[in-house]
Amino acid sequence: MTLYDVPAPAKLNLFLHVVGRRADGYHLLQTVFRFIDLCDTLHFDVRADGVISRAADLPGVPPEQDLTLRAAHALQRATGTRMGAQIALEKRIPQGGGLGGGSSDAASVLIALNRLWNTGLSREELMKLALPLGADVPVFVFGQSAFAQGVGDELSAVELPERAYLVAQPDASVPTAEIFSAPDLTRDSSYITIADFLASPTFCPGNSFGKAFGRNDLEPVVFRLYPEVLGASRWLSEQLKGSTVRMSGSGACLYAEFSELPQAVLAKTEITAIMRGADKKISQTHPRFRLVQACTGLAEHPLRNWIAR
Repeated sequence: MTLYDVPAPAKLNLFLHVVGRRADGYHLLQTVFRFIDLCDTLHFDVRADGVISRAADLPGVPPEQDLTLRAAHALQRATGTRMGAQIALEKRIPQGGGLGGGSSDAASVLIALNRLWNTGLSREELMKLALPLGADVPVFVFGQSAFAQGVGDELSAVELPERAYLVAQPDASVPTAEIFSAPDLTRDSSYITIADFLASPTFCPGNSFGKAFGRNDLEPVVFRLYPEVLGASRWLSEQLKGSTVRMSGSGACLYAEFSELPQAVLAKTEITAIMRGADKKISQTHPRFRLVQACTGLAEHPLRNWIAR
């Protein structure tokens, strides 16, 4: 059996507040996750011998750290199935960019192999398998835009308006652990409620340039340690007058919100023209980054209905 072209969508954190820290060192967060149509793609060939392998190496990721393999092994152990699989992964989501690519890949593996192997786990059971793989993995199994609390594992579905996003990748690789261990990280933001978020201007019909709710508490630390991310954020903000440029997760990727996809596409076209510049001097005045994609926000995960219960 085979299953090709299985999507694993990226996520954005529409805000990210650090509201405390547990005795075990884990941080308490509040955030809203939204999926976007920037996706990795997975392909599966089922094996009857129980072997789980990847079709090709992922640069910089040894097999023991590959979340796709770890997810498959977790499902295999939990269910006792004798089936295996060869997994091929096409990466489009920038690695280490705060867009949840590895977590999304792991979740899509759990969902797809649960279907292919006929292991029949429920959404709740798959979410329990997902959490040890990473704090962001459960939300992709949850399958809906979510208001998240705790260490990211307390999820409540939230209905978001249609929006589009322009995603940019600065020339930096930001280790998440380094940011959360920084002594100057804000760890005492005030708690908010879903009602606070839903009452924000981002839900106003006329809000075409996303007056974003809250903030990302990780930004000041990332901006201090990685000036290339700060430079890209400032430069994009200057070009996108009136639009909030925000970092997703622990970075380094940045995004701006628009009410419609054509607006995001137009912004990408105009910024690309400035970056290239007929006068080469212009192209040397902006920080090094690339525009990843103009994306549409998804109402739900594309595999949400693959889980029966």
